[in-house]
Amino acid sequence: MTIRGGDTSRLRRINLSTTLRALRGQGPIGLTDLARRAALSRPTVESLVEELLAAGWVKELPPETGQMGRPARLVAFRGEAGHVLGIDVGSYSIRATVADLDGAEVARHTERVSAAAGRAERLAVLHATAEGALAASGLDARDLAAVCAGTTGVVTAGGVVRLSYGLPEWTGLDLAGELRRHYSCPVLVENDCNLAALAEGWHGEARGVSDVAFVLSGVRTGAGILIGGKLHRGGHGGAGEIGALPLVGWHRAPSHLNAYPGLPPGTAPEDTAGLVFADARAGEPAARWAVEQYAHDLAEGIAALVLTLDPDLVVLGGGVSRSGDVLLEPLRRHLDPLCLQPPALTVSALGDQAVVLGAVRHALNHVDAQLYDIDTPLADIKTNFFNIGV
Repeated sequence: MTIRGGDTSRLRRINLSTTLRALRGQGPIGLTDLARRAALSRPTVESLVEELLAAGWVKELPPETGQMGRPARLVAFRGEAGHVLGIDVGSYSIRATVADLDGAEVARHTERVSAAAGRAERLAVLHATAEGALAASGLDARDLAAVCAGTTGVVTAGGVVRLSYGLPEWTGLDLAGELRRHYSCPVLVENDCNLAALAEGWHGEARGVSDVAFVLSGVRTGAGILIGGKLHRGGHGGAGEIGALPLVGWHRAPSHLNAYPGLPPGTAPEDTAGLVFADARAGEPAARWAVEQYAHDLAEGIAALVLTLDPDLVVLGGGVSRSGDVLLEPLRRHLDPLCLQPPALTVSALGDQAVVLGAVRHALNHVDAQLYDIDTPLADIKTNFFNIGV
C-alpha cells in the first residue's frame, strides 16, 4: 500500500486496527511486546494505546513488580467494552447467551417450547428467553453490539427463513426483521448447523482445522461446512442441506430409532435417541440393531459430503453426540467403504451449546469486522453500534 501525504489519518486507522488485533486474546501485555507483535515502533504503539485508552477499547493494568528496572506498563483489550447476544431457536427449547467482546460468557438462559408451537408462540418464547439472559447479565438491549439467532431451515442472507420443515409456520418468517423490532444493534440470522460448525472451529474439535463438515444429528439431521476455516453458506444459503435429497438416508434415519420396540409408551421424540443408545450400550439386541440401521443411513449422507468436499475432519454433533461411544464404531464401518479416502471422524464435546455458541461467534465476527474496518473511525463504531463505558 502506498501512503500519500494526505493519507496519514488512514495510516493511523490501519495502525490502530493492527494494534487492536495484536491485543485481542493476549491478556495483559507490555508495550514493548505489543509493539513487537504489531510490527510497529514502540513510540507509535504508545501513541496508539493512548488513543485506544481514551476511546475505551483498552484498559491499563497495574505495572509488573518484582523486576529490575522500570516496571513494564501493561495494557489489555476491554472485553467488557461491549456485549453480544446469541440465540438458538430449537424444536423443544430456546437458548440465549450473552457474551462480552472477548467471547467470555456473561449469562445464559433457556426456556422450553412445544415442538408443535406455532410462529407466534415460538417467537414469544424466543423473546422471553433473550430477555431472561439479558436480565441475568445485568444488561439491556441498548448495551448490545450485535444479536445473532440460529434456526433450522434455509436462511437467506437477509435473515428470512426461506424453508423450514422442522418448525411449524416458520417458512417465510422474516426472523431478522422480527428481532429488529426489539434490538437497534445489527441483527444476524443463520442456519443452526452453520453456527454449530462455527462453534466447533472456535471452541470445539475443529480448532485449527481448515476444511470441516459438521453433521448435526438428532430429531433431524443437517450439516454445516467450513472451508479454509470460514463458513460456507452457498449461493442461496442451502449448502450442506444433504437431507433434502431422498437418495441419501438422512430423512429415514430417525425412523429406525423410533421403531425400537423397547421404547416406553409415550416417549417424547427428543428423548428417543438417548433411550435407544442407552439400551444399545447395555447390549440389548434390538437397540443395537436400531443403532446399526441408523448408522447405515447416516453414513450415506456423510459420504456424499465427504466425496464432494474432501474435508480434513467430520464432526458429529447434536443429540447423538452424547452417545458417540455407541455410534462411532458402526458409523465408521458403514462410512469408510463409501469414501475414496475415509475422513477423520470425531464427536463434538459442545453438546447442546453448539448452536448458541456459534451464534455468539457469528455476532462477534460481525463486530470484529467493524472494529477492524480501516474505513470506519473508531469513534463512529462506538456511536453507531453500542454505548461503551470507559
